[in-house]
Amino acid sequence: MELKCGQIVRSYSGRDKNTFLVITEIRTDCVFICDGKERPLERPKRKNLKHICPTNFRLSEKQMATNRELRRAIRDLIPQSGA
Repeated sequence: MELKCGQIVRSYSGRDKNTFLVITEIRTDCVFICDGKERPLERPKRKNLKHICPTNFRLSEKQMATNRELRRAIRDLIPQSGA
């Protein structure tokens, strides 16, 4: 699956394992991801491509404008277990 900015991905490894994050920048060997809380837009995390699993959800630029909007969009699009 081709990765795009704004796409929601799931982390497979690291401290953020099993969390959903949004791609903010794509490079050839890695992506930069944010969740609006632990990783705000001002401080994205560099993540290796083989350590993420893409989803079919994608956010608009408006949903990625602020950390609050980003958190809200992830919460609304991704079903939470146990809810």
